[in-house]
Amino acid sequence: MRKEKKSRESHVKSLRLLQLEKAIQSIPYPGVERLVKELEVSRRTVLRDIDELKLYYNAPIEYDRLHKGYYYTDETFFVKNVLVSEGELVAMAGILPLLERYDNTPLKDTISKVYNTISQMLPNQVQVQSSLLNDVQFIADPLPNIEPEVFKKLFEAIKTHKSISFGYRNLSSTEHIPHSDIDPYKIYCQKGDWYVIAYSHSHEKFNTYNLSRMKNIVFLKEFTPDQDYDRKVHIDPNFGIWNNDAPMQKIELLFDKSINTYVLERTWHKNQECHQNEDGSVYLSFESNQIQETLYWVLHFADSVQILNPPELKKLYKEKLKKMMKRI
Repeated sequence: MRKEKKSRESHVKSLRLLQLEKAIQSIPYPGVERLVKELEVSRRTVLRDIDELKLYYNAPIEYDRLHKGYYYTDETFFVKNVLVSEGELVAMAGILPLLERYDNTPLKDTISKVYNTISQMLPNQVQVQSSLLNDVQFIADPLPNIEPEVFKKLFEAIKTHKSISFGYRNLSSTEHIPHSDIDPYKIYCQKGDWYVIAYSHSHEKFNTYNLSRMKNIVFLKEFTPDQDYDRKVHIDPNFGIWNNDAPMQKIELLFDKSINTYVLERTWHKNQECHQNEDGSVYLSFESNQIQETLYWVLHFADSVQILNPPELKKLYKEKLKKMMKRI
């Protein structure tokens, strides 16, 4: 109890010192009586706090006899003690795992430099009101490796409208296959994976390429961007960024009641309809043109999901299960 009381008193005192500092900075030459009113404390407390600011924080506080009030001789001074609340600490700690999303890209170094710059701008002494950093651990997703040169050159090619050639290893390939005369338009990051959508002159359509499977990028001639890019590229960022000109289909799924909370507490798609039935099962529907990607996602739930529609997804699901059974 004594430790808790002492900690609480220290917290209140630190807050009061910050309020005192702010008052001296914002109010022209505040006198003791004005500070008593602002801080709602006694005259004795104000004078003691001023002495503490000067003694322990080297605050350049002086008293102006002409104006009968206090002021800072150095207007850039601030108290070198910052209180970080538990909520603020969570937010600060949350930045670090976000950086792990960029571990496989050169952006990691850039973002880290920005974060370190902001950190250096903070006061040297930070008083934390929680041990939360020791109580929380973030688990990062496994990320594919991307060659730094690939990332750098792709952004440059998009910015300067340069066609490129490169080596690409498909999902089932054993080696990189040469690709040439590709016009890169836009880079997408989905769940830690990085992709570029580019117009392939050999295929005469927009294709999606995974950055981790690319290498040996070479700049070619400059190209004129297609003004109808947005109309010609059909992706669904919620379930897949693979360009697909197939029509949107309504996906309808029924989840077992054993995982109803897990399904209900998440937003799976921006245009979803999701509700719990009387028997505890959960109905989920949304529209997407990414049938193949939806299939991979549905397989994640194993026997806890039933595909209601469309028939095409049902068929793919059955075929995939048959192939899986042959491997057992």
